[in-house]
Amino acid sequence: MTTRERADAARNRAKVLAAAEVLFARGNALAVTMEDIAREAGVGRATLYRRYPDTTSVAQALLDTHEGELKERILRGAPPLGPGAPPPDRLAAFYRAMVELLERHLHLVLGAETGRTRFRAGGYAFWRRHVEVLLEASGVAAPSAVVDPLIAPLAPEVYEYQRKVRGLAAEEVAGALTWLAHRVLG
Repeated sequence: MTTRERADAARNRAKVLAAAEVLFARGNALAVTMEDIAREAGVGRATLYRRYPDTTSVAQALLDTHEGELKERILRGAPPLGPGAPPPDRLAAFYRAMVELLERHLHLVLGAETGRTRFRAGGYAFWRRHVEVLLEASGVAAPSAVVDPLIAPLAPEVYEYQRKVRGLAAEEVAGALTWLAHRVLG
């Protein structure tokens, strides 16, 4: 038996997520506190904590929506991101799609997937398995040992460093990852 969300709980959830999106986008996502989110949403802290134990879980809830769209494109979309293209092209397309996701939602990824929390995030397991399947299809020896280094350039801190400190354009980052995909799998 599934329970339906009460109307007031759904309204509060929507207010919390909208407020968190604004706060995370404003600046340093890691500096956002649960109190900030509750205040911005106009809800009590107890209401916020009832659903979300910490800011990471709030950011993850927001990010899940955006990642879900990308997952669907990987599973059922048109090639080269979706099935039907050679593994090097699919990996390059995956990298480009991830750069697009990071470019649009870096503030959320930084709030949801910092440090070791990245490995517990639902997206990471999916991205990891996707890349591992591409490695296996290409006949790469020890794909389970190669997969994490191939995903490492997509860490939000790495992307932020490349864009904001090094001054690389998103297209430069995507181009470098495309080069990497074709060197490893080509």
